[in-house]
Amino acid sequence: MSASHNRLTPAPVRQDAPCMCARGGACSSFAPGHAVHLIQARLVSATPAEWVDAIVAAVDPSGAVTLHALEDGEVVDLWSGAGAAEAASPGEPVAYHPRYHALSVGGRLYNVLDLP
Repeated sequence: MSASHNRLTPAPVRQDAPCMCARGGACSSFAPGHAVHLIQARLVSATPAEWVDAIVAAVDPSGAVTLHALEDGEVVDLWSGAGAAEAASPGEPVAYHPRYHALSVGGRLYNVLDLP
């Protein structure tokens, strides 16, 4: 006798879901600047040499964070709808992973969008 298997349909792709962070809810998008995806977190931890040490230069209530890279002094403008601007303070040391658009503030990982 074989047990019947539940055939679950695949969940809809969450990346295409409308983002709730603009309405004050939990972020439902994994696009740059929104929620951190498990794969993104694993990729940044698997590539430790690509982290860039930086100092927070400015934060804005809109979610913008400006960094100064310590190695070359480059100014990096980022945006996060998931709260990185609220967690970071000017003068605070942070780590930025440009390849996988991640920002570590106080040990917490944020998905960030590079601003032009």
